[in-house]
Amino acid sequence: MASMKWKIFATLVVGLGLAGCDDMPSTGLAESDEVVVERKLDPTQVARGKAVYEANCIACHGSDGKGPPGDWRIRDADGRFPPPPLDDSAHAWHHPTAVLLQVIREGSPGGQGNMPAWRGKLTEQEMQDVVAYIKSLWSDKVYQLWSKMERQSLEP
Repeated sequence: MASMKWKIFATLVVGLGLAGCDDMPSTGLAESDEVVVERKLDPTQVARGKAVYEANCIACHGSDGKGPPGDWRIRDADGRFPPPPLDDSAHAWHHPTAVLLQVIREGSPGGQGNMPAWRGKLTEQEMQDVVAYIKSLWSDKVYQLWSKMERQSLEP
C-alpha cells in the first residue's frame, strides 16, 4: 500500500511540473498513423460527469475542458498557475486516474494553483464521473497514449 501511495505521489509531483508542459506535447504518432482505440467509458457515467462538470468545473476549466483564455503555464501575481485545459491540449492526460481523482479530492498540489478540494462537496461517484467525462474529451491518439500510461501506473 505504501508503495502505491509513493508511486501516486511521485507521478503527481513529476507530472505536475506545469511550466514544462507544451500546448500539445508530442504524441510520438504521425498525423497519418491510424489509431485504433477501445475506449472503456460508460456513456451513462460520461453523461453524469458532464452534468457535474457543467455545475462545478466549467467556470474555471471552460466549456468542453478547453480552459480559460490565456496561457495556463504562466503563474499569476500570487505565483499560482491558472486552471489548465482538461482536453488533450494541456497536461491532464499525462496523469493516471488515481492522480486525477487525488487532485479533485485534495485540490491543487503544493499550492501551485487555485483548485479547491472537492472532498466533502462532491461524492466519490461524482468525482469518478467527472474524470470519465474528462477522458471523453481526449482525441483517440491521446487516449491511446494515456491508456498505455495508465496500464503502466497500475503495474506493481
